[in-house]
Amino acid sequence: MTSELSIIVVETDRDRAKQILDSLARALFEEFQVISESSSVIRLFVSFNPVFVLIDMTHPSRDMLEEMAIASKPMDRPVAVFVDRSDDALTSAAIEAGVSAYVVDGMRPDRVKPVLDAAIARFRVFQRMRTELAETKRALEERKVIDRAKGLIMKAKGINEDEAYALLRNAAMNQGKRLADVAEALVESAGLLS
Repeated sequence: MTSELSIIVVETDRDRAKQILDSLARALFEEFQVISESSSVIRLFVSFNPVFVLIDMTHPSRDMLEEMAIASKPMDRPVAVFVDRSDDALTSAAIEAGVSAYVVDGMRPDRVKPVLDAAIARFRVFQRMRTELAETKRALEERKVIDRAKGLIMKAKGINEDEAYALLRNAAMNQGKRLADVAEALVESAGLLS
């Protein structure tokens, strides 16, 4: 954990905010901003662009969680939420919004750093999984396009799949392009001609 980690703390109670800030300072975090009123949440998120968001709510509501999720973009950064009490619906809403840590039984200063560390680690795992999923989806879509292009070549030239693939691969190498890009151009061209 480095001291350059920028953190936004959402807390309306001044005393609780001070406890959180003291905990962050003891944990060697130096750059943080406190949001004490919900009307300035989005403006401060845009101007401060934190790496981490810590939200402390005594009595959260689903609307408040959704507003915080929209403002803090939990898919872009780790978000830890401390609540005094919760129910299954609020817990589910927080997790669906992408919250990295949802801690029931309130915020205690001695729990801030371990929760931040865990939330960051969990966020990184999910971020890696999202990246891998996106890459897998992209590869699958490319595979589908290549298969369509091979089918078009097979039909047009009366050749088998291996020969169609070889023609497609040679065209990509000759043009200095990726196989998927050449296949996509062929599929798009065939679509215009039909």
